Amino acid sequence: MPIIEERVSLLEELMAQLIRTVDRTSREMREFKDEMREFKDEMREFKDEMREFKDEMREFKDEMLAFKGEMQEFKDEMREFKDEMQEFKEETRRSRKDLDKKWGELARKLGTMAEDLVAPSVPRILRQVTGCMEELDYLAVRIKKGKPKVQEFDVVAVCGEWVLINETKSTLRPEYINEFHQLMLGIRDYFPELAEKKFIGVMASLYVDETLVVRGERLGLVVLGFGEELMDVLNSQGFVPRVF
Repeated sequence: MPIIEERVSLLEELMAQLIRTVDRTSREMREFKDEMREFKDEMREFKDEMREFKDEMREFKDEMLAFKGEMQEFKDEMREFKDEMQEFKEETRRSRKDLDKKWGELARKLGTMAEDLVAPSVPRILRQVTGCMEELDYLAVRIKKGKPKVQEFDVVAVCGEWVLINETKSTLRPEYINEFHQLMLGIRDYFPELAEKKFIGVMASLYVDETLVVRGERLGLVVLGFGEELMDVLNSQGFVPRVF
């Protein structure tokens, strides 16, 4: 009997150890399953993150391709801009040459203003300021006189008892008016053959400031400026020119 009891006791102890082992194994398996579940979840999150990273990389590549395209367009635009600037410089150079040519032509034209503008207006001017209705006896431009000193007169016209002496300037200045007045004070010395006639002085310019008209008027000079009929008299109404 003691032997049987010992065996039973040993068997119970072994069963208890087995139960503890099975319980521990079950617990460890449960923990392992939980860890595997967490690992799967982490792997799923990792896959999702990798998928997002791939999508972001794809978007980045697309953006880089778009940026490269924009850079190429920018380079093309810059190339076009450089070409346009080169064309603009060439056009500016051509325009400057044309402008210089036109200025040269204008300068030459101003040099013939007495012939082109003043002389054709002289018959009308003489009628207006002197009342001479006769045909001109004499009309000439660029007349040079050697006595009492060399002097060139832009326009000289004779109508009856009147002699018109003109000085034409592209730009009229106060000193020019004063110099011409001094010339007119001794005008008969240059034209002794017309000594019995009445001399009037006429200054002409394309543009004349009102103050210069007043200055010329005070000295008895007729002042002409560019107007509707080539050259117009700018003096005030009722002005009577001085007889030199």
